[in-house]
Amino acid sequence: MESQKLIMIPAKALSRQVPRWQRELARAITDPGELLRELELDPALLPAARVAAARFSLRVPRGFVARMAKGDPGDPLLRQVLPLGAELETTPGFAADPVGDRAAQAAPGVLHKYHGRALLIVTSACAAHCRYCFRREYPYADSHAGMDEWQPALAYLAGDPSIREVILSGGDPLSLSDRRLGALLAALDQIPHLERLRIHSRQPIMLPERVDHGLLDLLARTRLRPVLVVHANHPREIATAVRAALAQLAGAGVTLLNQSVLLRGVNDSATVLAELSETLFAARVLPYYLHLLDPVQGAAHFDVNETEASAIMKILRQRLPGYLVPRLVREQPGQPAKTPVG
Repeated sequence: MESQKLIMIPAKALSRQVPRWQRELARAITDPGELLRELELDPALLPAARVAAARFSLRVPRGFVARMAKGDPGDPLLRQVLPLGAELETTPGFAADPVGDRAAQAAPGVLHKYHGRALLIVTSACAAHCRYCFRREYPYADSHAGMDEWQPALAYLAGDPSIREVILSGGDPLSLSDRRLGALLAALDQIPHLERLRIHSRQPIMLPERVDHGLLDLLARTRLRPVLVVHANHPREIATAVRAALAQLAGAGVTLLNQSVLLRGVNDSATVLAELSETLFAARVLPYYLHLLDPVQGAAHFDVNETEASAIMKILRQRLPGYLVPRLVREQPGQPAKTPVG
């Protein structure tokens, strides 16, 4: 028998078959030393960064790093992703599950906290690992609905006609490939009482390449009304490529909202938040929520107390029209909705 001939596929051909956003995701910086070198920062920061990254790993797309100022360890974009020794400190009141996610699990991958809507944790993957993430300690291996485990989650949604809105979360749901995301949306389309699809994603901000024809086609084909809640904390996050991606989404009929987290050293001033709201609205995104920090262990150095937050909001209301002022809220376990603050 003749041996089979191997067919060699050129590397360039393979790269064309992989969507650009996945190639950019694969190039993300995961080594603290590389991040510090890229930004020309003091190598003395490295030992603490490595220890913190061993507990909660570093990941940041190179396009986001390009928006940071070189030589500035306090850059507000860098501060969101750089592992710090402060993350290793134990702070009273800061816990692994600060918002009661585990108690709210109604089925594998389903969190049901609020009337009329339920949340699906569809992946643990993110384009970037934000250091203040309230799910940095979440047991994804035990809790999310993987591709082979949709049926219990879908059965739960189908069995409760009071659920009109499904929220895709994670991790970042847009980390799913178009094939996997399309299969999920097709299944959700078959549940008759669902009306709205809400996607919580940082990818249009961190990795704007994710907004491509494949994603836009999926969102156009679903019968559910699509709402995309992006996550930007600082106006410099809204780069030219981000504005273009958001314009494509808006042009496809997707309702765009933004939620931010109030973070010490990032956006804890009315001036920064006012500029963020103006920049978002110019990019066709409406400010939605400004969250007080969820008290997850390892993130206490980002905390802004309620008194300071309320003072910032008072100035913000004086500077902006009401529709550009996000609602300041805190999420508290067991409550039927987000709790307004100030």
